[in-house]
Amino acid sequence: MEKKIKIGIIGVGNCASGFIQGIEYYKQHPEREVVGIMHQDIGGYDVRDIEVACAFDVDKNKVGKTLDEAIYIKPNMVDWLRVPKSNVVVKQGPLYDGLGKYLEGIVEPVGERPIEELKKEIVAEIKKTGAGILINYLPVGSQKATEFWAEIALETKWAFINAIPVFIASTKEWAERFEKANVPVIGDDMKGMVGATIVHRVLAKLTADRGSELTNTYQLNVGGNTDFKNMLERERLESKKISKTESVQSQLKKPLAPENIHIGPSDYVQFLGNTKIAFMRLRGKMWADIPYDLEVKLEVDDKANAGGVIADAVRIAKVALDRKIGGALIGPSAYLMKHPPVQMADNVAKMDLEKFFE
Repeated sequence: MEKKIKIGIIGVGNCASGFIQGIEYYKQHPEREVVGIMHQDIGGYDVRDIEVACAFDVDKNKVGKTLDEAIYIKPNMVDWLRVPKSNVVVKQGPLYDGLGKYLEGIVEPVGERPIEELKKEIVAEIKKTGAGILINYLPVGSQKATEFWAEIALETKWAFINAIPVFIASTKEWAERFEKANVPVIGDDMKGMVGATIVHRVLAKLTADRGSELTNTYQLNVGGNTDFKNMLERERLESKKISKTESVQSQLKKPLAPENIHIGPSDYVQFLGNTKIAFMRLRGKMWADIPYDLEVKLEVDDKANAGGVIADAVRIAKVALDRKIGGALIGPSAYLMKHPPVQMADNVAKMDLEKFFE
């Protein structure tokens, strides 16, 4: 069994930067117990076993740069520590719909090239590096671009972790293709470690389990990084809104009518940077129809909130590769993602996940 876990990163933005810097932090502190949502050891792998073998982006300021340079280039904001010099050079990926109108002028794409030529180079780079797992960190709304990379995963037999709300693992046709190719896929749209969706899910399930009647609820999120800037384009938010709403609805015994649940859209507050603030409110009825009102404010570093989740997803995907398990990984997807193929209560998903890797 190969001890190192070699990965490829699609989109060298803030999420990728935080993930890479977090791995380096734990490498620099071997005595430190890793703060994550599962176990220190998954299938014999530690987070320090993860290394980036290749990376792809469309930003002309990042393409051609080594990874240790690219992860700090604006508009990236994560700067927790310095990583060592890398031999990985960021290669060009296809643009497709990966750049929304609000990122124009902030991100300047490298010149377009014939897609078949680009695809040939990408496949060659992936095979040359010998890695086995692709992580999709593209901006919200990148439907066509994500489908391109899902095809690449199928062609190269790399596992695919879809961290964004484009529905691959949770779409029957895609899931069947990954199963037929015996390629593992985890998706879609990652939950944060202690993020707005997981907190909202837990509170929604609490109201159901305690026998109250939830009458209406909302969740509003604000932040100041490019993810929130991109989501100002409401057309790109459709799948994100579906993902977050269904995630909360799935925890209720009786789903709320559409007019009684509002999750998103998000708003952009530049000075917040990577800080994400979520406001949640749940209103309902108790004994004798007496009302209650619950309000929550959650403030987190958006990228620190994502890192541990992907570290777990990577190690789980590696276990699946070792065991030659393909298709959508149901338990892992249900626990780690907002819009999995099968929604479960989080405690059930956790048990299912632990059975998978133990």
